[in-house]
Amino acid sequence: MDKLVIIAGSGSYPRLLIEGAKKAGVRQMDVVAIKGSTDRATCRAADSVHWITLGGIADGIRWCGENGYEGAFLAGQVNPLSLFRGRFDPEVKQWLSELKVKTAHTIFGKLAEKFADVGVPILPASSFMDDHMPGVGPLTRRELTDGERADIDHAMSVVRDVGHHDVGQTVMVKSGMVLAVEAFEGTNAAIKRGGRLGGKGSVVFKAARVGHDMRFDIPVVGLKTLKVMKGAGATALAFQAGRLVLLDTPAVTEYAERHGIAIVGVDSGLPPAPLRP
Repeated sequence: MDKLVIIAGSGSYPRLLIEGAKKAGVRQMDVVAIKGSTDRATCRAADSVHWITLGGIADGIRWCGENGYEGAFLAGQVNPLSLFRGRFDPEVKQWLSELKVKTAHTIFGKLAEKFADVGVPILPASSFMDDHMPGVGPLTRRELTDGERADIDHAMSVVRDVGHHDVGQTVMVKSGMVLAVEAFEGTNAAIKRGGRLGGKGSVVFKAARVGHDMRFDIPVVGLKTLKVMKGAGATALAFQAGRLVLLDTPAVTEYAERHGIAIVGVDSGLPPAPLRP
């Protein structure tokens, strides 16, 4: 593909996607930046930038169609509170009102429909992230304890059972007890909630449910999440191999080693996220 665009939220994910695409030979990588969210570093990495408000996403979609992009990505974080407090254009309010159930998949799925209407398909957000999607095995030197392994197995079974409701991308377990299941509040808020309940010695498991649409809302972990885990007393992070984006890997593993947090990728038996459109 020759000309692609990213609708970019906050964090380093969109910038890393741009860098990966350029490395793979994509000629032009542009950004639709969201005021108050998109990082300046992402904008500097892009070939061009078009600014919108979150509430004006409909205008951004039309702009992408008018500029002939071969595909678009939805990458980066958007504050969940914005869906309750954001000032949306009447057109976007109408889209949201059509959704009887509002989850990441239904909301982003609606956006994907609108992009398709203007001739710009939404591509898997895992594309070109080859260097940031770890496989099976440990990323840290400390081995898991028997108790941590058992809690991770339990967390995996919880995800299998509740994932079809589009919740549980993060599950926190301690001594066989489920402390937190992520809903709409996001990973870090769920970990903080579980930490207040269970204290030191819990594990965190990140997962993409069976049938997860890899075009959007792929599990992501970065240094901020590791710091939240430390504050919550979590001692291990496990994730589905090939189905999670790990941001700033050297900083994450260094921090984990320093604070005794084990990080490991596990085989979920599910297909890995695609690395090319």
